[in-house]
Amino acid sequence: MQILIVGIGALGGTIAARALRAGLPVRLAARNTESAEVLRRSGLRVSGIGGEVEADTIDVAALEDYGKGTQFDLILLATKAQHALEVAPQVVGLLAPEGVILPIQNGGVARALADRLGEDKILGGFSNLGATMVEPGVYEQKNAGHLLIGELAGGVSERTERVARVLSRAVEVKISSNMIGAIWSKLLINCSVTTLGALCSQTMRQYMETEAGKKVFRRTYEEALSVALAIGTRLERLAVDPIPPGWPSNFAAEEHYESWVEAVIAFYGDIKPSMLQDLERGRKAEIDFINGYVVTLGHASGVPVHMNAAITDLVHQIERGVLQPTRERMNELADQTCERIRGNSI
Repeated sequence: MQILIVGIGALGGTIAARALRAGLPVRLAARNTESAEVLRRSGLRVSGIGGEVEADTIDVAALEDYGKGTQFDLILLATKAQHALEVAPQVVGLLAPEGVILPIQNGGVARALADRLGEDKILGGFSNLGATMVEPGVYEQKNAGHLLIGELAGGVSERTERVARVLSRAVEVKISSNMIGAIWSKLLINCSVTTLGALCSQTMRQYMETEAGKKVFRRTYEEALSVALAIGTRLERLAVDPIPPGWPSNFAAEEHYESWVEAVIAFYGDIKPSMLQDLERGRKAEIDFINGYVVTLGHASGVPVHMNAAITDLVHQIERGVLQPTRERMNELADQTCERIRGNSI
């Protein structure tokens, strides 16, 4: 299986290094010629969980340098979400006749690409691997996570099994027969853990120590969950059950709800949000594919998504430099919730 990995950031670089170490036929596509040259000189190095690996000799070029006649059986998109939508139409011409593109971004990326390019060209996927890029070509793996892949239409296919079999030589790969449900279950966490942590520059464990944090988390999660169920999603259990105890009237099961929150914190509570890292580096965040995606579908399906809309707007303001991530963001969002509730009761 000839493999092209597009995007050599924290996740793409970690997977690429481990794939090359495993002897897989992997080529890499960097953002531009300069980036490719840096990686060509440095090679790839990964430390941390999973053990240290080095790949001194790598086949890397700018994406634009891959031309006609080059064919790949698998193209792994490890770019940011917004870049995946730009890149996919370019790389589809590099696919072998039975080749497939595997985007591993959060949110609605795979669905958007399948609608644009066809489900025969796209597999669904996302990563629970935690990794950071120390510098170009140097990465640290933070957890023993995995890739989850599957058909967007559901079920298990021969091509999914083939891709999993090959990639599992490099990293752990699991197959879901309910990929859309799994994507949404991860999206619920991204909306309420990743984004909120980015806004207030804290981990989930830290912001959940405040009443404002608890209130905003609950409202954000429940709005996203309402949208998922309204569009007919059959949610998939990941680290925790995606539906809190007693839903939708959690007040009848408050003690069980608190235990559920503790389970979420135990799994995700100490991770520095990747979106916060993007904002700190002045990069555009993936908010439009996470909370913004929930807002779009909420409006289309008639589900109130006021909190997710406010969150999306705040992140855009931080991107523009109008605001900064601070702990006060959580208090502002909690106050908005109270104001809206009072307004609706009049």
